Parts: sequence; structure tokens; C-alpha cells
Amino acid sequence: MRVGVPTEIKSGERRVGLTPASVQELVGHGHEVLVERGCGDGIGATAEDYEAAGGTLVDDAEAVFAGADMVVKVKEPQAGERALLREGQVLFTYLHLAPDPDQARDLVESGATCIAYETIAGPDGSLPLLAPMSQVAGRLSVQAGAHALEIAQGGAGVLLGGVPGVAPAKVVVIGGGVVGVNAIEMAIGLGADVTVLDRDLAVLDRLEARFGAALRSLYSTTSTLRAEVLDADLVIGAVLVKGARAPRLVTADMLGEMRDGSVLVDVAIDQGGCFETSRPTTHAEPTYVIDGIVHYCVANMPGSVPRTSALALNNATLPYTLRLADHGVKAELSQDPGFAAGLNVHAGMVTEPAVARDLGYDYVDPITALHRR
Repeated sequence: MRVGVPTEIKSGERRVGLTPASVQELVGHGHEVLVERGCGDGIGATAEDYEAAGGTLVDDAEAVFAGADMVVKVKEPQAGERALLREGQVLFTYLHLAPDPDQARDLVESGATCIAYETIAGPDGSLPLLAPMSQVAGRLSVQAGAHALEIAQGGAGVLLGGVPGVAPAKVVVIGGGVVGVNAIEMAIGLGADVTVLDRDLAVLDRLEARFGAALRSLYSTTSTLRAEVLDADLVIGAVLVKGARAPRLVTADMLGEMRDGSVLVDVAIDQGGCFETSRPTTHAEPTYVIDGIVHYCVANMPGSVPRTSALALNNATLPYTLRLADHGVKAELSQDPGFAAGLNVHAGMVTEPAVARDLGYDYVDPITALHRR
């Protein structure tokens, strides 16, 4: 198979879909890899590194998309990239389609086979290709929130961990999944007063067993969530519904009752955001203020640490990329239901149930779609 890796063009994005080590593995399996010159600059991987790994350098994204049977990326294809997709081509990347009707429409019309990292499931129901970036985003959410609390950023001027004789900041984490766990770990490590809210008692039990008395855990109800948000200095939205748009849990009316200079960090912004007042921001302009509350809603948070993120992502995605290249989409997805769950669009059909529901498409089972065309 001819596999292509273009340079990421989303604002502030410097990760890369295939590192030189991943290219070397693909070449070792007998595949050709087309590498856009400069795609690895953000992680310190030079054109020479890719050539040494066996990659074939090309000058632009057009050459990558024109020549590749499968394109491997990090972020969802931007409008110009979507225009380069063709019928039968495989796209393997994060998609986050539910809150993005324009992207969904373009992918459907392209006729391409689009597999999303974030909906591939492991045998235990986990999301193995989302997990590494959730780990990074969870840890970054606390760093970003701590910075936004500084007075120069519009925050209340509160040090997250306090100092002897001065209380630490109150941090509320909504959601105890991978993002939440990593946010909790960082916040506790910095000495914050941390509370987590979740509706799954088993999740709360695991978190208490892990963090003990350093963490306060609460079952999330409307009234409990409201009370905790209003008393928080920093709220981290770490809610995930696989494939679907994130629920809006913090409403606009709550902002008027929060303390001025409090901070909201919406890690769910890729899926539409879990705060009613959230809108995507960029690394260049990461925050905005509504009703005195600082919002941090960067849609590709791990892109701020591209080297760590790209290496972690490739560790998770490479085995799946090799399977697709070695055996083809139909063979691999037909024998692995978890892998098949990653298929979001195929030959003009929407094959992810939450995406179809949220965007009003007819849903076609992934295996049925693969054998239909």
C-alpha cells in the first residue's frame, strides 16, 4: 500500500501523523510512504530523518493525497484537504464529526473511507487511540487553568496550590475518565483542593481508591454540579460521550454567580464543548472572557506539546496503521468489531451511530457498508 503523511495545517498544530520510526516500520512491511517535506518540523524530525527511514519525500499535500491509498493524519482534515480526498481512499485520523456538519458533509460527498481514532474500541470497551491524547490534554488542562488564573491572563490572581497560611485554589473536574484522572493527578500534585463529579459509581470508587483523602468525589446531579461550579476557582470539563456531541453541563446563567476571574477549561471542545458558553479557540488566542469568567477552549490542546504528543499518539496508532496497510480495510475491520467501530464514513454512508443521529444521516452498520461497496 502507498501510505501518505501530510503536514498538519490546523491552526497551531505541529504534531505529525507518522514519525520517522513509524515510517520505518511501514517500509519494513513492504509499503511505500509518501512524506510531505517539512511535516515533522514541529517535533524536530527533519526531511533527512524521513529519508533515512525509507520515506519518499514530496513537496506538497496535493502530491501526498494524489499518490496515497491511505492518508494518515492527526487532526480532522481542513476544507482544503477534504477537497483532495477521492473515492475509495482511506483517511485515518481524528475526526470528531458530531459537532462538525460541514466536515461530515464533505467526507460523505468524497466517497472516501474515513476511520476515526477516537471511536476505535478496545476489547474492554476502552478507547485506545483517544487515550494517549486524553492523558496529555488532562495534564495540560491543569497547566492551562493555572496560567489562566494569573491576573495578567484575566484570572482572579490565585495560585493553584496556595502557600502555607493561604488556602489553595478549588478545582472541580467534571468527568472521571482518562482526561479527568490525569487532570486530578496534576491538580493534586500541585497542591490544589480537588473535587471530581461523575455519574458512574464504579468510576468514583476507583478514583477514591487511587487518590484517597486527597480527592473529594461526588455523584453528579444538577444541583450538586451547580453548587460545586459556583464555588470553584477552576472548572475542568472532561466529559466524553463516544462519537457524540458533548452534553452542555455548565449553563450560561451559572457564570453570573461564579466568582470573577474563575476559569473554565473545556477539554471536550473537540466534541462541541460541555459548557454552554464554549467556542473553539486556538493556541494563538486561547482564552476569552464572558461575565468575568475566563474560558480556555483550545480545540487541539495536545498540539502545544507536539513532540510528546506525536510520539505518544504514534505508539498507539502504529499497530492499527500497519494492520490496515498489511491486510486492507475490509479484512481488518470485518474481523475486529472494535476496529470497525472506528469507521465513521464509507462510500457516502455514515457508519457511526452517534454521528448519524446528531447530524441527521441514515445510519449504516459498518460491516454492512463495507460489504455493500
